[in-house]
Amino acid sequence: MVDFVLNATVRSDIGKGASRRLRRLDNLVPAIIYGLGDAPESISLANNQLSHALDNEAFYSHIIELSIDSKSQNVILKDVQRHPARAEILHVDFLRVDLTQKLTTRAPLHFINEEECHGVKIEGGQISHNVNDLEIECLPGDLPEYIEVDMAEVTLGQTLHISDVILPEGVVSVALTHGEDHDLPIAAVVKSKAIEEDELDVDSAEAGDAAEGDEAEGDEA
Repeated sequence: MVDFVLNATVRSDIGKGASRRLRRLDNLVPAIIYGLGDAPESISLANNQLSHALDNEAFYSHIIELSIDSKSQNVILKDVQRHPARAEILHVDFLRVDLTQKLTTRAPLHFINEEECHGVKIEGGQISHNVNDLEIECLPGDLPEYIEVDMAEVTLGQTLHISDVILPEGVVSVALTHGEDHDLPIAAVVKSKAIEEDELDVDSAEAGDAAEGDEAEGDEA
């Protein structure tokens, strides 16, 4: 099961200076492949082809076939280094995968039905996201493009944890394999600013009524 194919070439000229020349003169992006007990391999990829692939969210969590000098390797994307100020890809890391061995990676979370969320639509709250992706373990063929988190029935004050997420078949949460203490929150419906202001007004009014009551009792005394 391969979802993306990229052409690459082996590079022997390594180092920061060589990488800058690749990017500036040849419009290539330096990269490295590692994993499965084999030695790391330095490669370069066409910037245009890589940029186009990176625009697809699925590229970050699917199997990639790297065609290197007529030989192919199955990998997944592990890291992308970008220039902090310019739209420039500086370096890419790939991890070799064996289609018969489980791997650990991260899958993006898609929060659905947020506009229909009970805590938002009925109770006036707002959704707060704690994380945007989840570390998972599965066979390469079971890698999900993303994992859905349904917010429709979440109420005001309720917090969803990792254990509340329905994972695809064959996919497990790495955090939950370490025990219940690692069942971290992923999203919650919290009080909106409008609700907090209303509650503050009510508290102020009640405090004022109480103060008036105390004054009245003092006068009677």
